[in-house]
Amino acid sequence: MSFTASSNLLPNTAILSSRRKQSASFNPRASSIKCDLFSPTSSPSPLNPKPHSNSNSNSNSNSKQPKIQNSLLKALTFSGTAAAASIFFRLTPLIDSGGGGNCGGGGGGGGGGGGDGGAGGEFWKKLFFVAPANADESQSEDWDSHGLPANIVVQLNKLSGFKKYKLSEILFFDRRRWTTVGTEDSFFEMVSLRPGGVYTKAQLQKELESLATCGMFEKVDMEGKTNPDGTIGITISFTESTWQSADKFRCINVGLMQQSKPIEMDSDMTDKEKLEYYRSQEKDYRRRIERARPCLLPTQVHREVLQMLREQGKVSARLLQKIRDRVQKWYHDEGYACAQVVNFGNLNTKEVVCEVVEGDVTQLVIQYLDKLGNVVEGHTQLPVVKRELPKQLRQGQVFNIEAGKQALRNINSLALFSNIEVNPRPDEKNEGGIIVEIKLKELEPKSAEVSTEWSIVPGRGGRPTLASFQPGGTVSFEHRNIKGLNRSILGSITTSNFFSAQEDLSFKLEYVHPYLDGLYSSRNQTLRASCFNIRKLSPVFTGGPGVDEVPPIWVDRTGMKANITENFTRQSKFTYGIVMEEITTSDESSHISSNGQRVLPSGGISADGPPTTLSGTGVDRMAFLQANITRDNTKFVNGAVVGDRNVFQVDQGLGIGSKFPFFNRHQLTLTRFIQLKEVEEAAGKPPPPVLVLNGHYGGCVGDLPSYDAFTLGGPYSVRGYNMGELGAARNILELGAEIRIPVRNTHVYAFAEHGNDLGTSKDVKGNPTEVYRRMGHGSSYGVGVKLGLVRAEYAVDHNTGNGSVFFRFGERY
Repeated sequence: MSFTASSNLLPNTAILSSRRKQSASFNPRASSIKCDLFSPTSSPSPLNPKPHSNSNSNSNSNSKQPKIQNSLLKALTFSGTAAAASIFFRLTPLIDSGGGGNCGGGGGGGGGGGGDGGAGGEFWKKLFFVAPANADESQSEDWDSHGLPANIVVQLNKLSGFKKYKLSEILFFDRRRWTTVGTEDSFFEMVSLRPGGVYTKAQLQKELESLATCGMFEKVDMEGKTNPDGTIGITISFTESTWQSADKFRCINVGLMQQSKPIEMDSDMTDKEKLEYYRSQEKDYRRRIERARPCLLPTQVHREVLQMLREQGKVSARLLQKIRDRVQKWYHDEGYACAQVVNFGNLNTKEVVCEVVEGDVTQLVIQYLDKLGNVVEGHTQLPVVKRELPKQLRQGQVFNIEAGKQALRNINSLALFSNIEVNPRPDEKNEGGIIVEIKLKELEPKSAEVSTEWSIVPGRGGRPTLASFQPGGTVSFEHRNIKGLNRSILGSITTSNFFSAQEDLSFKLEYVHPYLDGLYSSRNQTLRASCFNIRKLSPVFTGGPGVDEVPPIWVDRTGMKANITENFTRQSKFTYGIVMEEITTSDESSHISSNGQRVLPSGGISADGPPTTLSGTGVDRMAFLQANITRDNTKFVNGAVVGDRNVFQVDQGLGIGSKFPFFNRHQLTLTRFIQLKEVEEAAGKPPPPVLVLNGHYGGCVGDLPSYDAFTLGGPYSVRGYNMGELGAARNILELGAEIRIPVRNTHVYAFAEHGNDLGTSKDVKGNPTEVYRRMGHGSSYGVGVKLGLVRAEYAVDHNTGNGSVFFRFGERY
């Protein structure tokens, strides 16, 4: 499952649309957090509206775009058929000009009831959101030359009201520092003018008026300088507003709080009435703080902000923007992509209050869609889906982008849906709230599949004839999601020759019953019951180096199996159950064989090899308990597996069956995937090099039939050898190491492995290791490359020194 994200959270943009081509109007007075969804193929538009400009517009105009906060909250979509998830979501914060504390009107929202620039609610709209675009959206790209001498300074009131002026550059001059600030300065976020844009005198004056009344500046002026090419350069000189120093910092969550509109202050109020007005607003804001919930911001970030306040001294607009950026960065880094700083209160006091809308989930909606996308009544019961959802998606929790990804993975693991979408959107009835919509398209409950293959066997004289063509294949069927509870019945039949299916027919019929303790139980238990007939070639009866080909022995297992699996986590589980089976050993002609076979020097075949079964008849029956516990803490880092995985399995004979078999067979596998280099985790980034260390021990106490002996050699044991080429033993130890180096879109690797029978080959009945002249131990080393699902390897057999090339499917570890 892969995840991609291609959107930015834009805290300084009041509205953003992927469909916008040129400029767009901003609405800083809307009172909601708006989550705009957009198509995966679309891309975010520029941060600020850009006016029409001549094709010769300044190429640096884009460099003057305000800084973008890289944070995500996307509509989550998953295609079950493609097994990939694409996540797209965009948050646009919109602020109400009124409301206690939002924009200064609440007695503390911009000055704490008396700070400079706090009245009127305009300061915070300017500080956190870009001013309305003053460029006329319908204007043409035509512009007029200023018609004045070059390189002279012109006041705005000297410009003509009938001309359209093209701006060559925009400069900010800080009067306090007596220097020109760069485009990276946060004050550039305050201006909607852009180099290369075309504006009228009225638009420039309106821009100056907006800057002068926003409360961010004690004084601000705008003047132009004429250029020889007819354009003008704009210089905005300013003196930044400041407030008294503060030594306390508080962060509150104001999401879902109803915004009350403040009473406008009448200019005809007396001093006493004004004082009462400020006291009333300050009292309202104190009540607002008391009702607000604490935010999720950790103590460490609180300390960082306090350190900023101590180092800065007086509180300034630049400092508040730095605090905003630090607070939002923590939220977005932690996956709370809907979180947004909307206001600072209590300025000109000793405590700065940071108001955050964190994105509280107010509603969870699950919808089933048909093939046309229409909402229908689904077959799957809702609790089946809801139990797979992380708690961060439940009502009352703060939405987290990682929870959305986890929901995709969990729901997809049900294998019930062809398409899954997780769409967070704003709650229009609850300001600051998020509604999480989950849209599902169900798979057909019944399916069947037939796969065929043709094989050619030699006829008379070694030449194939029409009768020697053997049709084989697999017929499989599935009935899933019985009663909408994710129960299923699966079956398959496999044979290499449909004309003589009784010779090698394999089948499996399985019933799966999840939620054994009920849908609302915290224990995730699944019952599986199956009957089976499996036929495999035994690696116990394999020759060693230099031994003529050993006649194969086939092992047929027919029986029943029932187990219960309890999932501790998505990857760690505990399985326990019982197995009852009949084991039959046979030769190539499907005749029961009670002993292994050897090729005599004369070319004949002798059936005096090691016994194949515990009973000595070629047929065993037994019942045993089986348990398996897996602890898997691996994860993917840019596609590379990192972490550790431990697996322990035990089979306990019950003394039921042929010769009353009583045994304890156990296996332990420990694997470590060690990341050798720290890398940035992101889509498209290269994976780290990884060192893999593996150890596997297998042992048996009690009765041990030869077909259950542990074998050494093969692609999943010691590479460079055939299956069982090193030996068959009662106890074995395998050690391996592999180093994986990423190369472009794949990786190359080198490995070394060793297997040892610990001297227990002789304890297997008939000692097949000695009979077939195998070493009982061996090592190998080699190199390989991963080509999609295929491993291409060159391995050296350390016993003989010969090297071979192998092609294998899947992973060794």
